[in-house]
Amino acid sequence: MTESPTATPTAPPITVRYPGGEFAPLDWHRVSTVVEQACAGLADVRPESVLAEVRRNIYDGIARAELAEALTLSARTLVETEPNYSQVTARLLLDNLRGEALTSLAGRQQEADQDQMRTRYAEYFADYVRRGVELGQLDPELAAFDLTRIGAEIEPDRDLAFDFLGLQTLYDRYLLHHDGIRYELPQAFFLRVAMGLALREDDREGRAIEFYRLLSSFDFMCSTPTLFNAGTTRSQLSSCFLTTVDDDLGAIFRSYQNNALLAKYSGGLGNDWTPVRGIGAHIRGTNGESQGVVPFLKIANDTAVAVNQGGKRKGAVCAYLETWHIDVEEFLDLRKNTGDDRRRTHDMNTANWVPDEFVRRVEADEQWTLFSPDETPDLHDLYGSAFAERYREYEAAAERGEIRVHKQVRAVDLWRRMLTLLFETGHPWITFKDPCNLRSPQQHAGVVHSSNLCTEITLNTSADEVAVCNLGSINLARHVTPDGLDRERLAATTRTAVRMLDNVIDINLYTIDEARDSNLRHRPVGLGLMGFSDALLRQGIAMASPQAVEFADRSMEEISYHAISASSALAEERGSYESFEGSLWSRGVLPIDSLDLLGRSRGGDEFDRSTALDWDPLRESLRANGMRNSNVMAIAPTATIANICGVGQSIEPLYRNLYVKSNMSGDFTVVNPYLVEDLKRAGLWDEAMVAELKFFDGSLGPIDRVPDELKTRYATAFEIEPQWLVEAAARRQKWIDQAQSLNLYLATPSGRKLDELYRLAWRKGLKTTYYLRSSSATHVEKSTLRGTDGKLNAVPAASCSVDDTDCEACQ
Repeated sequence: MTESPTATPTAPPITVRYPGGEFAPLDWHRVSTVVEQACAGLADVRPESVLAEVRRNIYDGIARAELAEALTLSARTLVETEPNYSQVTARLLLDNLRGEALTSLAGRQQEADQDQMRTRYAEYFADYVRRGVELGQLDPELAAFDLTRIGAEIEPDRDLAFDFLGLQTLYDRYLLHHDGIRYELPQAFFLRVAMGLALREDDREGRAIEFYRLLSSFDFMCSTPTLFNAGTTRSQLSSCFLTTVDDDLGAIFRSYQNNALLAKYSGGLGNDWTPVRGIGAHIRGTNGESQGVVPFLKIANDTAVAVNQGGKRKGAVCAYLETWHIDVEEFLDLRKNTGDDRRRTHDMNTANWVPDEFVRRVEADEQWTLFSPDETPDLHDLYGSAFAERYREYEAAAERGEIRVHKQVRAVDLWRRMLTLLFETGHPWITFKDPCNLRSPQQHAGVVHSSNLCTEITLNTSADEVAVCNLGSINLARHVTPDGLDRERLAATTRTAVRMLDNVIDINLYTIDEARDSNLRHRPVGLGLMGFSDALLRQGIAMASPQAVEFADRSMEEISYHAISASSALAEERGSYESFEGSLWSRGVLPIDSLDLLGRSRGGDEFDRSTALDWDPLRESLRANGMRNSNVMAIAPTATIANICGVGQSIEPLYRNLYVKSNMSGDFTVVNPYLVEDLKRAGLWDEAMVAELKFFDGSLGPIDRVPDELKTRYATAFEIEPQWLVEAAARRQKWIDQAQSLNLYLATPSGRKLDELYRLAWRKGLKTTYYLRSSSATHVEKSTLRGTDGKLNAVPAASCSVDDTDCEACQ
């Protein structure tokens, strides 16, 4: 935004200070024009309201850069009264960004409004590519594209689709800059990513345009590493990495090095530590006793802090341990703030890798035996009935005195302690070994020993193989109408998205050989979704309802069908992945079919097996054409990319209807636009309603004048029973070859509620769970799981951030 040196006769006596130190009167006419353009086409926003705020926020002698900021700050103060002011704020920020980018490329002051950019964007884009290559930030191969053809396809008005949170997030963390000055505009950003993913395509320009249209429409979004690095000279595009740490000192220290190299470019890490011998185990080389796995986990924790993600934040890692490991009780305490700090990992996530046999013993109130893996090494690779049988053999051997290190505990007591620590510290998360393996398409090629940092990836690992997954998410809100799913659009989006994700594998920069070899051999991708709550609200469906569960089922079935079909079509075009033969895919066994494998292992189940599509032709296609990717689906958290797209993250319920969201870009007022529209229709949206929503933390429940129907539809995460989230997740899980990042919410946790909730998750066949969210200590009774009546006593309630800020890998 610029000001002319001449003030209008009615302007207040305010001057603007320019970078060279000169002062000039503020041109109120120019300010008014910019604000009016930002408000154009948006309902229920008033330029005069923004201008009134501007007058309150500026002062005589204000710096030119501060003036631009004052405009955005003035508009954002009005968001709580009308959600569309968020777009007004974004457009004011966009005006400033345009000037910054154009000036950066031209080397002199440049300005352009939205009308002018409709004709200038293509020319700007060619200059942008040349400048990026010159700076060594863009891959020189981008300059070899037909920039005239591609530039002509840019849709400048898609810059207007952002809300403030989305554009500010893009500005702060994604757009390329030189010396802190952005020279990449939003449509250039999307086109740069699209071109980066089309580098190996035969028709590079055609595919780049196809990918660009998908990204810039917000129909689909790649994960953050891909958005950061596609089309640049540093093409680390993968989201997450899974490793197994072998029981050998050299292997353990190599794992630290691998973690460091993988975290360097924003990779999220899941480490399987189960093979490492436990405390008290014999060390043959020194004839001493092991100090167990915990001291090594402490080093892994500190390595993650020391090696940050691309200079942006500390590395992010999750350690997994099976429930039979002799060190599991100490493992549960790793995140506690009390005790010996040398045996604590305050910065590392932890997760329990729970076999079915343990849960069965919890339900039967039987004993459970802990072992050191050096004496029971094959348990690590066994699952299902084979694990249960071998485990019982080891128990018998321990009773005969043939096993040196072991300990017997009551299974229920250990389960209660797991849930207690989950509530107190947020860790370890509860994840289930047997469903992950029995339903894995790749069980012929290895074992799933852990999930990743966000619990949605379930891929094989070994001492020689590091699993890699490449993520992206469909914006489900863009694929529904008030009448239901737009199936044709969803099918088209899914097909293109799978192609984009498959391209990541060949373009990707691999920092360790074990990751490259594994990724090229198996070619797994993880297509997920976001905007689930928005999709429900667009249809008038409450999250806590049978209709929501049914929609979760049918929408995931559509995505699953077209994702598998797209991968099979890619196999016909490009060839199947190397380890395809012997996989469940090669036998025509789909994710929905693999439910039977889990059910048989458990001796019965309560899984829903309903379908709406004809899957038989797809089974035949797999047998005939193969699959390009060993795995194709996983639902990641998507907190950051959902912000960019302006929708609710992943499969999350509505957090609150009005609240302040905090992230690395600052604090943002978030108002539920669907609720505002309904309240307007009911004549209930006014200043008093805003005040009441603030007072009641965004909840409609206590507001008497709101109809019950709206209270039900707009119930927030802590107002709905979490069983609804488990039921919806179970319906999705039957279609997914990997897993879901499933957060569970409990406003008033108790031992009984937690026990029932996590047993339900297991019975319903879920593979993993993620965070347990509880409301703040001011809203939750302080308690513990150890009470005999199932109530919690005398423990501070845990309160988790809704946006996990530790890692952007899956976001």
